[in-house]
Amino acid sequence: MIRQRIIIMGAAGRDFHNFNVHFRENPNKEVVAFTATQIPNIEEREYPHELAGPLYPEGIPISPESELASLIREHAVDTVVFAYSDVSHEYVMHKASEVLAMGADFCLMGAGTTMLQGQKPMVSVCAVRTGSGKSQTTRRVCDILQEMGREVVVIRHPMPYGDLAAQAVQRFATYDDLDRHDCTIEEREEYEPHIDRGLIVYAGVDYEPILRQAEEEAQVIVWDGGNNDLPFYRPDLHIVVADPLRPDHSRRYHPGEANLYMADVVVINKVDTADPEGILQVREDVHSVAPDAIVIEAASPIFVENPAAIRGKRVLVIEDGPTLTHGGMPYGAGTVAARRFGAAELVDPRSQAVGSITKTFESYPHIGALLPAMGYGEAQIAELEKTINAVDCDLVLTATPIDLRRIIDVRHPLDRVRYELQVIGEPTLKEVLIGRFG
Repeated sequence: MIRQRIIIMGAAGRDFHNFNVHFRENPNKEVVAFTATQIPNIEEREYPHELAGPLYPEGIPISPESELASLIREHAVDTVVFAYSDVSHEYVMHKASEVLAMGADFCLMGAGTTMLQGQKPMVSVCAVRTGSGKSQTTRRVCDILQEMGREVVVIRHPMPYGDLAAQAVQRFATYDDLDRHDCTIEEREEYEPHIDRGLIVYAGVDYEPILRQAEEEAQVIVWDGGNNDLPFYRPDLHIVVADPLRPDHSRRYHPGEANLYMADVVVINKVDTADPEGILQVREDVHSVAPDAIVIEAASPIFVENPAAIRGKRVLVIEDGPTLTHGGMPYGAGTVAARRFGAAELVDPRSQAVGSITKTFESYPHIGALLPAMGYGEAQIAELEKTINAVDCDLVLTATPIDLRRIIDVRHPLDRVRYELQVIGEPTLKEVLIGRFG
């Protein structure tokens, strides 16, 4: 029997999950390669045989997406599966056109093929775009469920940037766990706020055993989504966060629009800073594709450790990395705080950037005079530290969800910006969660 030859296009997350649940034990299909983009240092590695299973005793190579065409020719590929998120519909179809022109089929895998069924009640929190406010919404959901007396366990969308076999199933309950697993800045940004609330967080690569282990500790599981991807599990309540600062993005990005179609609840965030026209457009989009969804309006107010330290200072603003990069936002909470509390100047770090930080600015020129908190591995964390300390500024204002001083040696005075979800009006998230799980 000739097996159908497959390439999975990904970014070290959804691609691995789709393989695990659909291809790993499929004798009729052979995944000949993964391609990688968005995340540095993933390509030129392999998906290890320990995870790939007995059909793949040598593992599966991971190649740069730039080599897609040559891989299709080399392996006489039948089908290319697109399996990453936070890209425009136009971008997806450009990739599809390239694949179709070479004679292969182009495939997107849906919820019925990729969602696993849990045994405990599950809330999923996803978004239409990165940077919409998904993390603070997840934290608020967890707070409410804990107030209701539920034992909550969080399962986070994958961020496996190290030893994939060793990261198959990861459990985080303390800061020591973060250190033991050599977590990147991006991982710490997602895990630390939950750990601070006394929550256990699971993540990794293989999400079937992750789910079964988490279910042993939980009364309710909260899926903490990544980018604007779909949940890996079938939720009992699907919450989707929309961003009226980017109102035209709700239906233009993959797979965020699919999230919107599936939504039980839509949180329209940032209503305190968005134009009324943007809020109205998002409401109209929700009504168009998810007319039965409950709509909740919210803000994400900022909290600064020492607002007085900002006034009159030349400030280096560090924003959440993915929000600025593939999220496409031109600014974040750090910029808002710097302007609100009277910074004299936002210092441009680009001339002092080194290594991969320089490449980030080249890849995302819209970022401008801000520094994204890039830290995908030890080498990049070291380059971020060197960049920060080389900038001539009076103050570093960091709007990442973690204290960077735990990871890098910042030689400048540092002030932190935090943000949480604040529901405005009714209905509230608490009312929805009590109604569903009370």
